[in-house]
Amino acid sequence: MRGSVLVALAATVGNLLQGWDNSSIAGSIPYIKEELNLQSQPAVEGLIVAMSIIGGTTITTFAGTVSDSFGRRPMLIMSSILYFLSSIIIQWAPNVYVLLLARLLDGFGVGLAVTLIPLYISETAPSEMRGQLNTLPQFMGSGGMFLSYCMVFFMSMMDSPSWRLMLGTLSIPAVIYLSLTLFFLPESPRWLVSKGKMIEAKRILQRLRGREDVSGELALLLEGLGVGTETTIEEYIIGPANEITGETDAKEHVKLYGPEEGVSWIAKPVTAGFSSLGMLSRNGSLANQSVPLMDPLVTLFGSVHENMHTTGSTRSLLFPNSASMVSVGENQGTNEHLDEEGDKDGEESYPEAYRTDSDDNLRSPLLSHHHSSMEKGTSHSSMFSSRRNSSLVNSGEEGVMGIGGGWQLAYKWSEKIGKDGRKEGGLQRIYLHQEGTIGSQQHSVTSSAGFGIPEDEFVQAAALVSQPAVCSKDILGQASEGLAAIHPSEIAAKGSGCDALFEPGVKRALIVGVGLQILQQVAGINGVLYYTPQILEQAGVVVLLSSLGLSSASASFLMSILTTFLMLPCIFLAMRLMDVSGRRSILLYTIPILVVSLVVFILGSVFNMDSSLKAVISTGSVMIYLSCFVMGFGVIPNILCAEIFPTRVRGICITICSLTYWIGNITITYSLPVMLNYLGLSGVFTIYAIGCAVSWIFVFLKVPETKGMPLEVITEFFAVGSKND
Repeated sequence: MRGSVLVALAATVGNLLQGWDNSSIAGSIPYIKEELNLQSQPAVEGLIVAMSIIGGTTITTFAGTVSDSFGRRPMLIMSSILYFLSSIIIQWAPNVYVLLLARLLDGFGVGLAVTLIPLYISETAPSEMRGQLNTLPQFMGSGGMFLSYCMVFFMSMMDSPSWRLMLGTLSIPAVIYLSLTLFFLPESPRWLVSKGKMIEAKRILQRLRGREDVSGELALLLEGLGVGTETTIEEYIIGPANEITGETDAKEHVKLYGPEEGVSWIAKPVTAGFSSLGMLSRNGSLANQSVPLMDPLVTLFGSVHENMHTTGSTRSLLFPNSASMVSVGENQGTNEHLDEEGDKDGEESYPEAYRTDSDDNLRSPLLSHHHSSMEKGTSHSSMFSSRRNSSLVNSGEEGVMGIGGGWQLAYKWSEKIGKDGRKEGGLQRIYLHQEGTIGSQQHSVTSSAGFGIPEDEFVQAAALVSQPAVCSKDILGQASEGLAAIHPSEIAAKGSGCDALFEPGVKRALIVGVGLQILQQVAGINGVLYYTPQILEQAGVVVLLSSLGLSSASASFLMSILTTFLMLPCIFLAMRLMDVSGRRSILLYTIPILVVSLVVFILGSVFNMDSSLKAVISTGSVMIYLSCFVMGFGVIPNILCAEIFPTRVRGICITICSLTYWIGNITITYSLPVMLNYLGLSGVFTIYAIGCAVSWIFVFLKVPETKGMPLEVITEFFAVGSKND
């Protein structure tokens, strides 16, 4: 996964620039006031700082939507250009008006980076390490603040510090970022698939994953364009072909093909529930809850992760090598593979618009049409194939492809004669997940048909079954032969408008995303950061540093260096835990610490005590608050917002969440002086403590665990769990 890691590191240079800018403007404001004679114009001083926030808020309103149309990479290139232009203009700004213009351009760059980098990483990272890589923006942002404060500190010790130099040094990392976006960062493969550019998407996936065979993930990206509106949860018992025989009619069995020749496993649908997913689905449509008011989605997601712990890994034991599987059937020799640029065979089954070798008009990554005569009938088979990979899909058969996180993407052809004599059913997509094993030898795992699980055991599996995105019911009904396909760009365009925001699954995801962004601000991070220098000054830190010969400004910058430096190991720890403990667990464990630290600070402020003890309590509680905040609430809302929305509306949903963040940021920041005036510091921190407590309740009841799950499976779960809304 080295390619994915390097791409994520390169993208997060934009977050380093954001942190760098925040620190450099804080350090240069005293010198700007002095040179431009702003001592009597506090409104202009405030506007210089706020202009970046105004620019970020403005560009966020359409950043996601524009990136859906033109791509993620062009927007990141634009962000780097804006960073560079603003730093160049600042260096020769002759007056405050030009300085304000430069700050506005800088805000545009910040807004694009903050909005799109988490989205870009989520769309390029493998599911097993998506959380870890999406913690990098927070780490790089804090790293940028640390480096910038170090620079400002040393410049402040010069005889005549230059604010232009402090702000203009941003141009150096900006040039590096521009070079990386132009020559190193690839386009998001998910965005490319949404535009039908399968060849380029495959090439980028091969680079990111470091392997040639990416057909399974490519098929997953295509399926992610359409979230099933009629998804059902089914249950299977899966075992060796010679073990499940004679119990039911063979037509009820689903054949699973593996990497070795012949049928390796048989999946038997069951109606008596053993699967936690299946039981949740049947029992009151996910409504029966052990915890009152808890969102059923939380229980649904939780059941998946409980089973991951049971099986001991997020990697499926069913098909550990399924990314390179080739399905083999009796009639395989009669079928030819479809090259992704287009094959003439079966072309009649497609609309005329798709019969071209053009990359923009490519039909789908894995779908072709080959017909075979079936015994006692005229039903046709379909083959999902790639240049090196194929999965034969005949009546009652599945071809399985690994998609990460212990999940498998499968397709089956299910067709039967209805009561009216007409054929019912057709091609179905399955997201398959192992839930456990049944048998007496769970401790001795041997090799069976190349699957690496005991020969005499059965595997429990749950599946999300729905119509695949590549098929249209309307076209299927009209086609006389074979299977008709829809161009990927048509799938993406079908539900990319504002109407898609009112789909139950998308609405539920927006509640989670917007709620987290609001509560992140209500938790009071901006107020604590604003007041930290004063708290440290009251604790005597400034006096101690001044006794070492430092000016008050240099002492203040050194305190900021210490504060940001302490954040880095905490963010690194969160990075290590994000895909192990999970997003939800980290929030549930860190938010109570925020509440306790704020309460301790309040008690230390209210009760009379020795000044030294009071200073220790104030400093310690604030440092603990900041450390735990950056581990959880500082990074996880952005990670979740980049994970829970369908591909076709991800851009506009990210825009809504980011806009909520910016508006909340402005509201909390500018209401702080008023609140301090009326309520005092203890009153303000009491409100923040209440906000943290409310945040914990919201996370416990509404926020599901998404670690290790493919993005497409996450959005499918939201659709399933919300279809009764």
